[in-house]
Amino acid sequence: MRSKPAYFALIITVVTLASAQDSKFPPAEQQLPVPECLTMRGLWEGGSKACTQNEHEAWLADITHWRNERRIRIGYNGSRYNLPALQWTQSSFIQPQMMVHDRYFYDPIAGKYTVDRYIEDLQKRYGGIDAVLIWPTYPNMGIDNRNQHDMIRSMPGGVSGVKQMIADFHRRGVRVLFPMMMWDQGTRDPGMPWPYAIATLMAEISADGINGDTQDGVPLAFTLAADEAGHPLAFEPEGGPSDEALAWNVMTWGQYQFPFTPLVDKYKWLEPRHMVNISDRWKRDKTDDLQFAFFNGVGWESWENIWGIWNGITPRDAEATRRIATIERAISPFLVSRDWEPMTPMLRYGVYASRWSMGEQSVWTIVNRNEYAVEGDQIEIRATPGIRYFDLYHGVELNPETRPGGRAVLTFPIEAKGYGAVLATNTAPDQKIVSLMSTMKSVTATPLSTYSHEWKVLPQQIVPIQATKAATTIPVGMIKIPEADFTFRVSGIEIEGFNDDGVDVQYSWEDSPRRFHEHTIHVNSFYIDKFPVTNADFKKFLDAIHYHPKDDLNFLRDWKDGLYPSGWENKPVTWVSQEDARAYAAWAGKRLPHEWEWQYAAQGPESRLYPWGNEWQPAAVPVPNRSRNMRGPDAVDAHSEGASPFGVMDLVGNVWQWTEEFVDEHTRAAIVRGGSYYQPQGSIWYFPQAYKLNEHGKLLLMSPSMDRSAALGFRCVADAR
Repeated sequence: MRSKPAYFALIITVVTLASAQDSKFPPAEQQLPVPECLTMRGLWEGGSKACTQNEHEAWLADITHWRNERRIRIGYNGSRYNLPALQWTQSSFIQPQMMVHDRYFYDPIAGKYTVDRYIEDLQKRYGGIDAVLIWPTYPNMGIDNRNQHDMIRSMPGGVSGVKQMIADFHRRGVRVLFPMMMWDQGTRDPGMPWPYAIATLMAEISADGINGDTQDGVPLAFTLAADEAGHPLAFEPEGGPSDEALAWNVMTWGQYQFPFTPLVDKYKWLEPRHMVNISDRWKRDKTDDLQFAFFNGVGWESWENIWGIWNGITPRDAEATRRIATIERAISPFLVSRDWEPMTPMLRYGVYASRWSMGEQSVWTIVNRNEYAVEGDQIEIRATPGIRYFDLYHGVELNPETRPGGRAVLTFPIEAKGYGAVLATNTAPDQKIVSLMSTMKSVTATPLSTYSHEWKVLPQQIVPIQATKAATTIPVGMIKIPEADFTFRVSGIEIEGFNDDGVDVQYSWEDSPRRFHEHTIHVNSFYIDKFPVTNADFKKFLDAIHYHPKDDLNFLRDWKDGLYPSGWENKPVTWVSQEDARAYAAWAGKRLPHEWEWQYAAQGPESRLYPWGNEWQPAAVPVPNRSRNMRGPDAVDAHSEGASPFGVMDLVGNVWQWTEEFVDEHTRAAIVRGGSYYQPQGSIWYFPQAYKLNEHGKLLLMSPSMDRSAALGFRCVADAR
């Protein structure tokens, strides 16, 4: 019997050997390293040298051995990639994550989805898309207890409207994915296991796939549930799945490191039919994303509307996207080949390529990582009679120059930080390649360098609020706020975006949206409702003019047969959109408050942190509701301790309150104030509270049906003489 030290030493030795025999180039997260000879080194480090043929072949043999052994170790079965229902994923190269609030996607005035307008904008700007990830949830989710599927059902037209919208995308050849958030455990319980809840709804609306938000692999249970529902789904986790999960996660986001030399995607290397969409949302220069995608024969998450913060693609990146996507779509059969040779030898420093072979034909996808153009000799090949070569990027045939030793050289230009593609074939190009070359010859006549690479922030405008008829006496139920010079200090509570230009909103005195705001404003005297509008108040409005919104999904959702629940007459009305609130205000001869008016009425001249002072007082607000069901707000007069210096009540902690609206070319958003009693638990990603008077919430707007909430009400103001 061995001694314990000797036994453990043996175990350590075996583990080390097992690890070492896997590869000399083990993956780092999602990427495989390249030979050291491809890493640029300073003279003091020994200098850089070109890789020899032996070094390249040794590296390729090593990672090929790793792939073969890894597939055995995980018991890999790639049969799912053969399913006809999932074949689309293998050529789905461009996939934006699209907020449902994007104004190109839905027109709230006409009350209809504008899928054609959305697609045509992307077609014009960067060559169109293959799939779209439609995002209806975060960052608004958690303002009430609607779960992720309730948010989909709240979209205009409900389930039937969403299904028709998806059909419109399908009509244009675009596949549709939705996200799933396993962190959503604080809102309404779906009443069934999540795999079945997701499979059932996706089958009902005819969606094509699911993005696993924050997930390192989507578990097999979700695939099985979708299959059981008779509607197979493509699952695309945000993070890298286990190697074993590659068998049922047929797509993945690529969250890469970007050294000078491109790295090989591990999942694409293990299973060439696997689609990766590189996601690098906050970066403003997309060159790395696009070059690594083209080198690996994968796709890109063309994400611009990031939770209502616009990070637009520059014209140069847009044109580069158009070009590489056009090529990838035309050569997609090559890009799933097991005979993929990454880092195939090239002749010029900083130029890297993958070679994809299919029978007697091969394609090179090439990137120039240098900041300067590279012309002249690029590829050396064996001279073979009958093989023709085509520069797919420039749309011309190449004539190899024969060199001594039976070698031939292909010569063509690649512009700075640019792209190339070459086809070798022993037959005449088919019609698809002929069409590609014609297109590329036309578009590449204009160099990428002529397109602007300057990133610009998207300006916003505040939506004007029309003044009311000036009141000469204090209206019933209102409090007069005297005119004053008020230092308006407020910051947005968005979870993401840090202090980047474009985050939060842009007031009229600012030249761009930003998170932190400070400005001294002269506030004219006005009247403000002492309490938020109650259910009883809103019932009088309905009875007076028989108001009923065109988009009535979720309108007064907690009422029944035109009546609010018994005992709720003095609770704030909720499930009203900003449009509903404006209609009530107009009927009452009032308007919604400007945000600084609301804040001044709450803070007073002392600029308090809370209406009652600078320290939190639990008795001044409702008891927080942390369950998955909402009990309803408190009566508006239930917490007298919460009065502001002017005597305004129920400003904080009961229900959020509508104020300002902001708009840019792509997004509408409302500033909501005061926070609410509802605090869903279990995740940092729910809509955060803004109880402090120097903070505000930014609620993305789509449609009245989507915008209405169980935790959002309003109060009105009127102008004074």
